[in-house]
This record gives sequence, structure tokens and C-alpha cells, in this order.
Amino acid sequence: MGNPPKSKRDYQEIDENLRRVFDEVVNEGVPDRFADLLGKLKRGETPVKSSEGDE
Repeated sequence: MGNPPKSKRDYQEIDENLRRVFDEVVNEGVPDRFADLLGKLKRGETPVKSSEGDE
């Protein structure tokens, strides 16, 4: 990888970027397909394997 951070400002910039990326991921929400699967599991239903070839 690159050179290690050398100053407090470098560490602050890394911290800010990591927090920004984490916040973006958290705010994306759960995809509908995943939410449907979670709902089925909560209701005790067995998910049916997709015929589209994705599992």
C-alpha cells in the first residue's frame, strides 16, 4: 500500500472518510429482495430456490 499517515491531520482525514463511507452504507437501506427473505424467515416459511439461477 501507500505510505503510512504522518500527521494528526492525515489521521483526521482518514477518520472523516471512513465515517462518511459508513454513513452512506447505513443509509442505503435493505434491498427489497433481502427484506422479503427476512420476512419469510420470520414467518417460518421456507424460501423457494429461484429459477433465475441466483441463490
